[in-house]
Amino acid sequence: MAELIIYQRHTHGVDDDIPTILFYAQEMKNLAEEIRSCSTENPIELGIIDWKEFPDRWPNIFIRNSERIRNSHVLFLASLHNPQTIFEQISLLYHLPKYLCRSLKVLLPYFPTGTMERIQIQGEIATAYSLAQMLSAIPLTRTGPCEVVIFDIHALQNQFYFSSNIIVRLESTVGLLLHQLENRQDQDEKYAIAFPDDGAHKRFGQMFDERTYPVLICSKIREGDQRKTTIKEGDPKGYHCMIVDDLVQSGGTLIECAHALLQKGATNVSAFVGHGIFPNDSWKKFLYSENPKVHFHTFYVTNTYPNTQVLIDKPPFKVLSIAKLLYHICFT
Repeated sequence: MAELIIYQRHTHGVDDDIPTILFYAQEMKNLAEEIRSCSTENPIELGIIDWKEFPDRWPNIFIRNSERIRNSHVLFLASLHNPQTIFEQISLLYHLPKYLCRSLKVLLPYFPTGTMERIQIQGEIATAYSLAQMLSAIPLTRTGPCEVVIFDIHALQNQFYFSSNIIVRLESTVGLLLHQLENRQDQDEKYAIAFPDDGAHKRFGQMFDERTYPVLICSKIREGDQRKTTIKEGDPKGYHCMIVDDLVQSGGTLIECAHALLQKGATNVSAFVGHGIFPNDSWKKFLYSENPKVHFHTFYVTNTYPNTQVLIDKPPFKVLSIAKLLYHICFT
């Protein structure tokens, strides 16, 4: 039994005699430093990687002090936010076990192809499967398979696209929202949780206590040639409605949902999304300074995606850090 406990401690990186090294994609440097600042009981050292290119634009990657990897617990904070970064980071991940690390844990806050997880029309390509297979090819470490940690994956069935060569661990950022609600200044204000569609409700509904936060579900219905967002379930009258979803792209769905809630008597609307993608600067339409179509009281996003740094100190946005979540995941 004692030998088993020692093995488990080594496997999870909590033995004081075995160093834990955190490498990171260059876009995630700030988050990596924040994770290290959390490491008081279990020190983490930051590994350094030179992310360079050859003249023909192919990656030229170099791990400094690579001899430190041997027998160490290795963490890698990834950000696969475009095809170029995917190739260079996958290349690194395939090589880390070959430097004889004791264990490897990949912190992948956002799984980027999660929205393309199924084929509805002949000829479509489920790129979620493709990326899952690429990650599944990460070699075994000295103590077993690599663990890949993903926050708020768009569809739970994505986890079955990964092979048994790696361990997929699904986590959520919703705890950060619950903390904000429990510690809000105005405890007398009544809050309700609103979901923009059935999918979001199925994904996150069980995380909220309906005795504390009534649940509302929105839905789109067709009226002639147009689709209109309506409230399918629940009554928002008198409530500050918090719209919850896994990610935001253009933001159109959230705006339509907020408009429907306000029309039915909501006193205020806010939003929480785990991943603020906002292509083409679509976040600007929510700024108070841009006189938005719908006024959001607070728009919570987390820093799972690199571009959310631009939202700091720009009302109504409030960026919540996942650093402490990741730190605790590193050692459990």
